[in-house]
Amino acid sequence: MNAYTRRGLHGQIVHELATRITSGRAGPGDVLDIPALEEELGVSRTVLREAFKVLTAKGMVEARQKRGTIVLPRENWHLLDTDVLRWRFAQQDNQAVLDQLAEVRGIVEPAVARLAAERRTDEDLARLDEAIASMDAAVAGAADAVDADLAFHRALFAAAHNELLQQTEVVITVGLAERDRLVHAGSHAQDPVPSHRAVLEAVRAGRSNDAEHAMRALLAQARQDLDSLQNSDRRRAATAPQTAPAHVP
Repeated sequence: MNAYTRRGLHGQIVHELATRITSGRAGPGDVLDIPALEEELGVSRTVLREAFKVLTAKGMVEARQKRGTIVLPRENWHLLDTDVLRWRFAQQDNQAVLDQLAEVRGIVEPAVARLAAERRTDEDLARLDEAIASMDAAVAGAADAVDADLAFHRALFAAAHNELLQQTEVVITVGLAERDRLVHAGSHAQDPVPSHRAVLEAVRAGRSNDAEHAMRALLAQARQDLDSLQNSDRRRAATAPQTAPAHVP
């Protein structure tokens, strides 16, 4: 699940090709026309081949003899790969990904909170306290609010002291970051500090049941914030003036 950083020409081409695939502009079974891509993107065949290697490693394309490079169906993609998640979240029609993320969080994070209450150390609590302080000081809608939220959830996963769960944290926090940017960009988010502090205090006291319940309440609030944003977007779209079609004599 190593992240592929979008740097330089090579990174930009990987991002462009991946975006075409995740958006459906290049669908399953499509053959990627290398000469046409060379001309359109203004890059060499070597750059394209290197980009295809990255996408092949992520299960998104496959080179086949006598056919060329083929776009693979989504069931072949490495959906837990952090880059694939980011590329999918970058699409406007990302509701399914957000819903799946909410389901995964609902399964995993209450259990993480329970374990953290049983296993936390003084160092874990210090990291959680620091994250809460940052969250409290963050300006609503700013990037530091997102960073503070991610710091809290990473610290909570670490406090569970389970290496496999910490690998899950990598996936969840990628999705959480994208969800936070959507919600915190507007005025739809409720104050996140009380719900996070309730989790922390239950963890600090070693009350595993209370920690689990507090996390479920936190996730319910997160769902409400997202629903509020989406409902607002729908209302805005419904009331937006429609452009009249051009009259053709």
